Amino acid sequence: MTATSAPAPAPVSDTAPAPTAAPAPRPDGRSWLPFSPWHLLLAPLALVFAIPLIWLVLSSVMSNAEINRFPPALWPSGIDLGGYRYVLGNAMFPRWFANSLIVSVVAVTSNLVFGALGGYAFARMRFAGSRLLMGLMLATMAIPFQLTMIPTFLVMKSLGLIDTLGALIVPSLVTPFAVFLLRQFFLSLPRELEEAAWMDGCSRLRVLFLIVLPMSRPALSTVAVLTFLTTWNDLTWPLIAINHDTQYTLQLGLTTFQGLHHTQWAAVMAGNVITVLPVLLAFLFAQKSFIQSITSSGLKG
Repeated sequence: MTATSAPAPAPVSDTAPAPTAAPAPRPDGRSWLPFSPWHLLLAPLALVFAIPLIWLVLSSVMSNAEINRFPPALWPSGIDLGGYRYVLGNAMFPRWFANSLIVSVVAVTSNLVFGALGGYAFARMRFAGSRLLMGLMLATMAIPFQLTMIPTFLVMKSLGLIDTLGALIVPSLVTPFAVFLLRQFFLSLPRELEEAAWMDGCSRLRVLFLIVLPMSRPALSTVAVLTFLTTWNDLTWPLIAINHDTQYTLQLGLTTFQGLHHTQWAAVMAGNVITVLPVLLAFLFAQKSFIQSITSSGLKG
């Protein structure tokens, strides 16, 4: 009986295409795009939100006739700096800018100091009625300003601060939001470093200023930026408390460019550009700290 050999495999043609291997996924699981896929959605949304700012800048270099033209011009025919010359040539504009800067800087500094003291007390100290006091303080955040502006005006009048910068500074010395945000951030910090400092003989104030606050820079930056935004952009309270133009803030002074029969729209747009720049720069510089603070302050409640 003879053994039959297995048939030889068919020869592979040299012209047959070689199989192509699928691209291997990246080991970290990320997309091959040079940016996050979310940017495809966020970039158009950011452009939509930036349209008013872009239009403001473009309008600030138009003439009054071009701004008032109908249909409105979407692009300036040429660069006209008449609005900037009108604003910067106004003798009171530097004074208004300085008033806004003084009020905002004092409000930011006082909120950082008093907010840190109050937030640390609520976060680390237990005293009678602390929870009730914290709840009452948070409840004041739900009260609209329209209900408190008349009592605030009467208090400022009794103190003799009406028509002075003090009337703008005193109500903004400390806010419940600053105390609450710093308290939430302090709760997320480990106690071990503070306890070690207490064992070495440090007082609570030294622990706060030498250990806790250096670790709380994101929260402090957030409080500073938000307080600056609120104080710098405030118009309602200065409109009530200030009467003389030498005490005007920048927001209140810009309203004088709008008259009953004639409005310098180019000056209004130019003034708004100058007003927005400090706010925009402050937020851009503190953006990372702002996000980090909001994330960290929600870890504990």
